[in-house]
Amino acid sequence: MNATAPTNPPVTDRVLEALAVTRRGVEELLPEDDWIRKLARAEATGTPLRIKLGLDPTAPDIHIGHTVVLNKMRQLQDLGHQVIFLIGDFTSLIGDPSGRNTTRPPLTPEQIKLNAETYYRQASLVLDPAKTEIRYNSEWSEPLGATGMIQLAARYTVARMMERNDFHDRFKAGTPISVHEFLYPLMQGYDSVALKADLELGGTDQKFNLLMGRHLQQEYGQEPQCILTMPLLEGLDGIEKMSKSKNNYVGISEDANTMFAKVLSISDVLMWRWYTLLSFRSEAEIAALKVEVDGGRNPKDAKVALAKEITARFHSAAAADAAEQDFINRSKGGVPDDIAEVALSGAPLGIGALLKQAGLAPSTSEANRLIDGGGVRIDSSVVSDKGLKLAAGTYVLQVGKRKFARVKLA
Repeated sequence: MNATAPTNPPVTDRVLEALAVTRRGVEELLPEDDWIRKLARAEATGTPLRIKLGLDPTAPDIHIGHTVVLNKMRQLQDLGHQVIFLIGDFTSLIGDPSGRNTTRPPLTPEQIKLNAETYYRQASLVLDPAKTEIRYNSEWSEPLGATGMIQLAARYTVARMMERNDFHDRFKAGTPISVHEFLYPLMQGYDSVALKADLELGGTDQKFNLLMGRHLQQEYGQEPQCILTMPLLEGLDGIEKMSKSKNNYVGISEDANTMFAKVLSISDVLMWRWYTLLSFRSEAEIAALKVEVDGGRNPKDAKVALAKEITARFHSAAAADAAEQDFINRSKGGVPDDIAEVALSGAPLGIGALLKQAGLAPSTSEANRLIDGGGVRIDSSVVSDKGLKLAAGTYVLQVGKRKFARVKLA
């Protein structure tokens, strides 16, 4: 904290605007009064607040659900505050037990290094790299050594640790809890001490760890950080949280056409939730757009705008325009420009086998099911005969709205 800061700095209009930006889409902001005081002090002294987000590189790729917290970081960054993108290379060696009912296997140093190389590159598609401080928690965690670790562990009780839901539930169920798992929230909390964080962000499943940071900062004589939790983004189905394992995700490294089409596939209700959590438009703009839709404007217009915004963010405006045109072409039965070409032999070949060999269906039985559902076209004509055999020639095959292949059959 700046020693020359006024004791009770005024809460100006700029402070209230910053508070509104902070609150947008959040699950919890604790304690809010402390955050208002921090914002007022920063405004009065011109000293940016230090805002921390820690991510363990547990996988090489992230989806747009992960960017919900990054978006909030960018909003606070645009207000002039210092954001710290913390890569948990040390804590990844422990394994985060948050939300787990079993021990999570720790990653190897080699896995962590490979994943960390792509993490920040992807995060930079949201954050402003020129204004982002990148840190690795091995910087201060490894020098602690055994003595420092014991001294750190002495600052928190087992009883308090067992208040954590996942530990409590596992203990009650008789599920093993390894002692090293207690170190994870301690080390995450110590990150806030090392970085002198004013605010730490995380998902709702990180609340215990974020509060640990507040506790340890007080233990070390620092002003405690505020914590901000963001909700978990629902996936394409609008029900489950976005997850690759549930196949309801939009990967930020997916091609522009796929990304655009996936965003456009969400429901009208889910669209507004995504606008709040993913769009960089102001709340006033979003509210005005919603009024237009409620007044009779086609909701697809708003969804297209969202799809183009998200696609442009991770690709380019030109790629977003091209993806929109590609989607229009497909919707009208047109053939996209980037259609895959497949050469096959064995004519005459049954349609089921053809779809399988062209990679448009996982099996002939699934191909037959798709035909029964009217989801298969050859040269824009719907296929209804599962016994169809194709002679040698070139055909454009389409399955559903997005799968195409130009097949040269000999």
